[in-house]
Amino acid sequence: MIVNTELEQKGNLFPSEIINYKKDVDTLYFTTKNSVVLQVTVVRDSVIRFRYSTTGKFDNDFSYGITIHASRGYNFLDVSEEDKYYVIKTSKLICKIEKQSLQVSLYDAKDMVLINQDEIGFHWEESYEFGGDIVKMSKISQKAESYYGLGDKPVDVNLKGKRFENWVTDSYAFGKNTDPIYKAIPFYTSIHDNKSYGIFFDNTFKTHFDFAQERRNITSFWAQGGEMNYYFIYGPQMSDVVANYTDLTGKPHALPPLWALGYHQCKWSYYPESNVKQITQKFRDLKIPCDAIYLDIDYMDGFRCFTWDKNYFPDPKRMVKELENDGFKTVVIIDPGIKIDLEYDVFKEALDKDYFCKRADGPYMKGKVWPGECYFPDFTKPEVREWWSGLFQELIEDIGVKGVWNDMNEPAVMEVPNKTFPNDVRHDYDGNQCSHRKAHNVYGMQMARATYHGLKKYSYPKRPFVITRAAYSGTQRYTSSWFGDNVATWEHLAVANNQAQRMAMSGFSFAGSDIGGFAEQPQGELFARWIQLGIFHVFCRVHSSGDHGDQEPWVFGEEITDIVRKFVEIRYQLLPYLYTAFWNHINNGTPILKSLVLFDQEDQHTHYRSDEFVYGEQILVCPIQEPNAKGRRMYVPRGKWYNFWTDEVIEGGKETWVDADLDSMPIFIKEGAVIPKYPVQQYVGEKNFDEITLDVYYKIGKEKSQLYDDAHDGYDYKKGRYSLRTFKLTGKKKEFILQQHKEGKFDANYSKFKIVFHNLPFTVTSVQIDNVEIDLNDLNSEKHSITIDKEFTELHLFGK
Repeated sequence: MIVNTELEQKGNLFPSEIINYKKDVDTLYFTTKNSVVLQVTVVRDSVIRFRYSTTGKFDNDFSYGITIHASRGYNFLDVSEEDKYYVIKTSKLICKIEKQSLQVSLYDAKDMVLINQDEIGFHWEESYEFGGDIVKMSKISQKAESYYGLGDKPVDVNLKGKRFENWVTDSYAFGKNTDPIYKAIPFYTSIHDNKSYGIFFDNTFKTHFDFAQERRNITSFWAQGGEMNYYFIYGPQMSDVVANYTDLTGKPHALPPLWALGYHQCKWSYYPESNVKQITQKFRDLKIPCDAIYLDIDYMDGFRCFTWDKNYFPDPKRMVKELENDGFKTVVIIDPGIKIDLEYDVFKEALDKDYFCKRADGPYMKGKVWPGECYFPDFTKPEVREWWSGLFQELIEDIGVKGVWNDMNEPAVMEVPNKTFPNDVRHDYDGNQCSHRKAHNVYGMQMARATYHGLKKYSYPKRPFVITRAAYSGTQRYTSSWFGDNVATWEHLAVANNQAQRMAMSGFSFAGSDIGGFAEQPQGELFARWIQLGIFHVFCRVHSSGDHGDQEPWVFGEEITDIVRKFVEIRYQLLPYLYTAFWNHINNGTPILKSLVLFDQEDQHTHYRSDEFVYGEQILVCPIQEPNAKGRRMYVPRGKWYNFWTDEVIEGGKETWVDADLDSMPIFIKEGAVIPKYPVQQYVGEKNFDEITLDVYYKIGKEKSQLYDDAHDGYDYKKGRYSLRTFKLTGKKKEFILQQHKEGKFDANYSKFKIVFHNLPFTVTSVQIDNVEIDLNDLNSEKHSITIDKEFTELHLFGK
């Protein structure tokens, strides 16, 4: 056993030698002389769970993070005993457990390369203040190992050399490197020797991660209570690690309605009704596409949730209907704090039913939020979640609101030093009663879960749309998210770029920043550059605090208005591409945004790149992140890429300068891609169009692209009423073939594809569609386009 004198002096305790081993199907138990038990569960060939007890007894095995739909089962499992180790083998992994110390090392089963190795491994310290243990794990950081993930941390994409705390925190006007902030996602991925693995530390107490900061070659993670309980997830591709983590913690329960992927406008606050109507009318007058308008806390009566201020909104049902007639979905805010007011039905009912959180000795948890003094529902109790979901009936079913935005759900409390509940607040935790120390990081998640189920119930047969600020691993099952109260600075633009990438590689793709910054006032140039980035985030919303002036697209002058319109129109043209990427995310756990390391981990130049990312599978984006820029240097991944604006083809695998005046930004399309585009609409569903465009980017060789479609709302797609088109492109020097494979029962409204060819290297001499030659006059030689029936099977061009 490794003895660490310094750690021993700090009161750390260690497992002793193994004295007993038993196997129960897929779960193995190793017991040490000093009563430590290691439970090893083979979840899948590439996923192994490690769970430690210091008392010989495990707590009830309950997790909000793990979904009941997680895949389980393996192809091969063998356990053997050697002189110094127990050896567990699957088809992907070999796990060795040292008999003298319980230390774990993991190897690739194919080539026996060491992937991950305990340093001290599991150790603990007794918590005399709270009881139980402070549980710790230390591992050796391999040579040139890099680390990624942890959700919304406002730092560069690579986490090497940094240290973090996971404690969901209302962090108004946070800055770069502020920690902790709004989310607790205790999952990271690592890469070394071109092999990637992930660790999900499923512990909801305050957790810490140290990526070789305190000790150069050591990575560690620990928690202030609970169990040492983590999942080891092996790739070796990082994309597989993220997909397997997302499978464990859950994919979104349903596709979002397509309108939720449009442009959204929000401010604290749009009121009264005349102001809301003025804003929405301006969008239509200026022809800037927009699908959603938000109402912040001022729509309520004295900030009481589920009420309306009838002075500002005398007839909300009529207003919401009129907005919908003009293409605007209404999204309203709902916070967890319920005003203490016996005349207020929501408060009275929760009080009567004993649904509010209590302190250890019995009094209710009381705290100040926007309405004044409030009590707070215990969303970790099933009956409370059911009650909460029922409160949405009037908002959704009667008034017609289409989305709900959960804010302040860290939970945030004003005028107290720690900004949240005291540690002694009690929670039901689905029958596993506990203190706030354990429930804090999942409180916002469970509120969002209850909100989601309410919207799902009362929006049916339409799909729900929920946003949350606070989150724990698995929250992506229920909601989208934003990154909280940022600031209108260039630094925050760069931070938003990194946060979106990190959230996507942490299983949470449906996320975005407050475009333009929530606090302070952006200059027009910053706002334009932020819009350019924001249209490539899955959740696309402008939001500001409103106390520093307006932040609508038109307030910065005509030049900025035109730039905003131009890029929002690109967002709307690319909606079928984004929708397809979302379908792929839901089916396969594939991140919609990919940091370059996630896109091409074999290229070591990508391991420290933070600015560039791949949107979907085939669009490369690099925002301009500093003022007065006429362009920037960026790293282009390996392969050939088309400049979106000029069709110039560049060879990747190196840095390059890209021109980008204020009305442009670096966007590239992967060679061989087929990019679907809608005509520009002012809102989703505004137009019934007969054709959509397929931009085909020529390549010598083969490439595959997809186009997913369905009714854009409702659940019929789950019954097979969807359309999935796979396009296979084959390019030769004087020949080009585009094949289409179709599946699904859905028949889209459009009947034609306008196929636009980019960079055809030959003059077309004949065209065949499904082996039938067509008139060359059907080919627009100037624009290199042809319009054909959407049901074609093969398009064949011959040239000279």
